[in-house]
Amino acid sequence: IQLFKTLCDETRLAIVMLLREAGELCVCGLCAATTESQPKVSRHMALLRESGLVIDRREGKWVHYRLSPNMPAWAAAVIDTSWNCLREETRMKLKN
Repeated sequence: IQLFKTLCDETRLAIVMLLREAGELCVCGLCAATTESQPKVSRHMALLRESGLVIDRREGKWVHYRLSPNMPAWAAAVIDTSWNCLREETRMKLKN
């Protein structure tokens, strides 16, 4: 149930779909794609990190995020199914 509570927020779902599509993005890339502020995206990223859905990699001042390879298979399957339904919308966000 926690996975669905986490993904029921439109911004968090969009972030997860963007990471599913792009593989890895920095906060600035997520801000641009979601048109949300950096503090708001950072709060969502903290929640996604705490839930175990994403991991981060630091490179100087930059923090890059990607989906966790350690999430349960059933959670990855839910994300893949969601991505299949939302991939065109997600790709448009990345292009803009």
